Amino acid sequence: MTPDQVLDEFRDADALLEGHFILSSGLHSRTYLQCARVLMDTRRAARLAEALGAKIKDNIDEDIDCVVAPAMGGLIIGHEVARALNVDSMFLERTDGEFTLRRGFHLSENANVVLIEDIVTTGLSSREAIAAIGAHGGRVVGAGCLIDRSGGMADVGVSLVSLASITVETFEADNAPADLADVPAVKPGSRGLK
Repeated sequence: MTPDQVLDEFRDADALLEGHFILSSGLHSRTYLQCARVLMDTRRAARLAEALGAKIKDNIDEDIDCVVAPAMGGLIIGHEVARALNVDSMFLERTDGEFTLRRGFHLSENANVVLIEDIVTTGLSSREAIAAIGAHGGRVVGAGCLIDRSGGMADVGVSLVSLASITVETFEADNAPADLADVPAVKPGSRGLK
């Protein structure tokens, strides 16, 4: 699957939005990726996961024991990529602000783990997740995501495989471009307004 085909999957699902958005970081943007919309179609989710799984196999030379994804955003795509790789899937949850494995999940000592996220922007949550996996005895051999919003600039601490990479302009609220001055800002997604 080419990067353009991946972005077309997002467009076809009305998941690549244009407007004036407030991101979870507090920054503003003209572009928003709504992964829940693209993954709600199980056939589309399977296509994307199979493509990401194949790209991971091509780019990570080590055996993979399991996939771990951060909840909430990585849950669906993490599970589907694990299915494509024919390995177990687990997820991290935040407890008191820190990622941890719960629900009876545990990693074998030095298990080779691939971290899967839906979207990577700065790499901060990926690095936090990788630290949590290490604290649970796992060894992250690579990471994968559907879209790298940083245009390849995010540092997750390991090799990052993405199906598409785009550069999304962001700006401070008090420094909005003139063309957005009269466009109401909305905060979509799981941490904002619906």
